[in-house]
Amino acid sequence: MSKGTAVITGAANGIGQAYAQRLAADGFDIAVADVVDATATRQLVEAEGRQFFSAIVDVTSPESTKKFASEVAAHMSPVAALVNNAGIYPWKSFEDTDYETWKKVISVNLDGAFLMSKAFVPVMKNNHFGRIVNVASTTFWLNAPEMTAYIASKGGVIGFTRALASEVGAFGINVNAIAPGLTNTKTMHGINEDIFEYLPKQQAIPRMIESQDIVGVVSFLCSTDSGFVTGQTIAADGGQIRI
Repeated sequence: MSKGTAVITGAANGIGQAYAQRLAADGFDIAVADVVDATATRQLVEAEGRQFFSAIVDVTSPESTKKFASEVAAHMSPVAALVNNAGIYPWKSFEDTDYETWKKVISVNLDGAFLMSKAFVPVMKNNHFGRIVNVASTTFWLNAPEMTAYIASKGGVIGFTRALASEVGAFGINVNAIAPGLTNTKTMHGINEDIFEYLPKQQAIPRMIESQDIVGVVSFLCSTDSGFVTGQTIAADGGQIRI
């Protein structure tokens, strides 16, 4: 029996794909919104015996996110969970960050979470149940230069999580954030290879973080076991930062 549909943004590959596979194993049908084809994720989800739907979605567009919500409603079981995972992370100094870059990072990382939540919270309200998981970052608490726009956007995600939790809790909707540390993905390696040499040494668990180290937290936050947990940010970084 399906637990309902879990909507995940940015799940065509990387950590988002790992979230999709784990939530499918947990019994959720999966709907993916991404800017690239999600065929590889479809194969993983269907191997778990779950239903799958995907579409090319611009999470910064009110029209695109609303259209996606309508398509999910038409094709899938009722939406029970939303994981706002889509994000971009350009490594640029403040001096080299122009306003267009700033706007793009804020738009994808923060506006995307807002617009997807706007699209799916009404469904959750009608069903008197929902789990929203926003993806923040431990860089918010770290001395991490050349990430001004990214860290600002993730600070906004944490604030949005806390504020939205206060407004929707009475409707059976919980809103939390996960803050992963630097995770071993192909995309991240392509941006800054050197950081993988020294950052794990600063963790209490001194090894590289893999996607599978993160997915259990999202699984918990999407489950009924997290029924009295809301407005929180959970760091999953091997013990580097302490909240």
